[in-house]
Amino acid sequence: MIARLLCILSYNFNTFVILNVCSKLTMFCTTNSLPMDLLLKQGSLKQEVESFCYQIVSESNDQKVGILQSEDKQLQPSVSKKSEGELSRVKFISSSNKITFSKKPKRRKYDESYLSFGFTYFGNRDAPHAQCVLCKKILSNSSLAPSKLRRHLETKHAAYKDKDISFFKQHLDSPENNKPPTPKIVNTDNESATEASYNVSYHIALSGEAHTIGELLIKPCAKDVVMRMFDEQYSKKIDAVQLSNSTVARRIKDLAADIEEELVCRLKICDGFSLQLDESADVSGLAVLLVFVRYRFNKSIEEDLLLCESLQSNATGEEIFNCINNFMQKHEIEWEKCVDVCSDASRAVDGKIAEAVTLIKYVAPESTSSHCLLYRHALAVKIMPTSLKNVLDQAVQIINYIKARPHQSRLLKILCEEMGAQHTALLLNTEIRWLSRGKVLVRLFELRRELLVFMDSAFRLSDCLTNSSWLLRLAYLADIFTKLNEVNLSMQGKNVTVFTVFDKMSSLLRKLEFWASSVEEENFDCFPTLSDFLTENNSTVDKDICSAIVQHLRSLRSTLLKYFPVTNDNNAWVRNPFTVTVKPASLVARDYESLIDLTSDSQVKQNFSELSLNDFWSSLIQEYPCIARRAVRILLPFATMHLCETGFSYYAATKTKYRKRLDAAPHMRIRLSNITPNIKRICDKKTQKHCSH
Repeated sequence: MIARLLCILSYNFNTFVILNVCSKLTMFCTTNSLPMDLLLKQGSLKQEVESFCYQIVSESNDQKVGILQSEDKQLQPSVSKKSEGELSRVKFISSSNKITFSKKPKRRKYDESYLSFGFTYFGNRDAPHAQCVLCKKILSNSSLAPSKLRRHLETKHAAYKDKDISFFKQHLDSPENNKPPTPKIVNTDNESATEASYNVSYHIALSGEAHTIGELLIKPCAKDVVMRMFDEQYSKKIDAVQLSNSTVARRIKDLAADIEEELVCRLKICDGFSLQLDESADVSGLAVLLVFVRYRFNKSIEEDLLLCESLQSNATGEEIFNCINNFMQKHEIEWEKCVDVCSDASRAVDGKIAEAVTLIKYVAPESTSSHCLLYRHALAVKIMPTSLKNVLDQAVQIINYIKARPHQSRLLKILCEEMGAQHTALLLNTEIRWLSRGKVLVRLFELRRELLVFMDSAFRLSDCLTNSSWLLRLAYLADIFTKLNEVNLSMQGKNVTVFTVFDKMSSLLRKLEFWASSVEEENFDCFPTLSDFLTENNSTVDKDICSAIVQHLRSLRSTLLKYFPVTNDNNAWVRNPFTVTVKPASLVARDYESLIDLTSDSQVKQNFSELSLNDFWSSLIQEYPCIARRAVRILLPFATMHLCETGFSYYAATKTKYRKRLDAAPHMRIRLSNITPNIKRICDKKTQKHCSH
């Protein structure tokens, strides 16, 4: 080993230095009880051997540096910064038992005469870079040569090539040039590709499409667009964006985690929140629980998805409560802030949702529970007289006779096209869809002529389409259910309060009384379909039909009053504080005094006419904290289950029979939340930004 080392050193040093190095290396190995053969294999003595060899070589006056290579593992080179007269340290790199030597790189120095070419120095004066005083471009140290500087001046600034040194000196001393350069921070290609990957994954989650669409469709389309609009060089950069199936799945989970983190922070600082929960089964047979939360944030009341979890074992009320409670405890959210729980379970119903609500009220004693007002409305409109119920059932049978047979549906479509009908198909009735009944009856009545031609006489219900009394009842049902559907739709949407729903129901109750009195007077103008049919056939309505209609309207009104009882509204001051003249029973003296101050403020009165009820009270938290917080607490409870119904529709569209193994919870977090993820913050947490492989 020593002989091999001597052979290598003989090419670089004189005999005296070689003998000096060998003797000291031998002494070093003896002192450290290290055999010479293991010198190049022992990684644990790297620092000691490095320092020792540096000391030996630096004692010689030769300007060469040794690079010792080890065969065990590759160690990254690290160069310590020293002055120009010092030698670089010995470095351990890799993979063979030989010592090689390299010359120290040459460093050019700046000369004042270079200013005649329009260049000053930038950085360390001993090893500077060249900087043009005209365009501020910085060149490497190797460019500090008169020929290279002159070439830059003549090619980039040909108009100034004949200027003398005083011109450039004056330009260098100008105030604009004395300002320190503003650092420009730009992302590297990998960082930009990572951010682009997160943005595309976010849009994939919002659309509910498969993860593979990124690699199979989005990236090729992006490359084609960039290539046509710019050139192939820019198009190749699209390849660095990571859009594989697994990558998009990880990105979506990161985005969902960021949204969840933001939501938890908001819930921890809010004054209170209300919950809305429901459970259903997905395409793979799992029981899925959706929980939405309403809370005040800044100057508005927000609604977001709190939880989307699949219940692995029994879908009982206790299991549902444990799922929600585990989330609350994990994120340290206080149950005491819960003010209300909205569900589709009424007080009389004994089911798993009702059991879960009971357990929630046990851990949140101040919380109340409410039954979805849309469910109340749907239950109330099911009650009708027998004569009208028979017409409804027969209409459904006629529709099923055609819709259940694809051949019949195709023939009906051809017939409708030949007859120039407005529609070419019937609609299928679905009991669980609240708006189905009105749309189905309207479509059937509009296609009655085409069905009369199409229906086979052998079908037992074909005579109904020629029966004037049957058609009159069908026209009335189409009108009344259309009006009920309009009311139902007006109660759906985000940020719907209890006041909004009860206002709609109060209006409907007054309309029902008006319609009943109009029918008693044989005035059918309030039912356009029925009125047009009477005018078209120049006929009148029999007394039996009139009495059935009046009976239906009266019974519908009484049923709605049962599901939506009229009570003394002690919270009317929340709906419109400027109409309050006496102290409400629900307010204490201090709160009423604050309410008087609020209603006496002209600017607040102007804001009341411009803002929604939720935003109005949320914006007054800072100025009138006591009365505003009390009003917000009244506005927090959910009035309907619209968010859960919408959420399950999105869930069914995302997790289809072709994607049964999909974990849809992150997708629902992104799709059903109003919080936008902070992609920049997510990327900053990444220690490494990898390009696409």
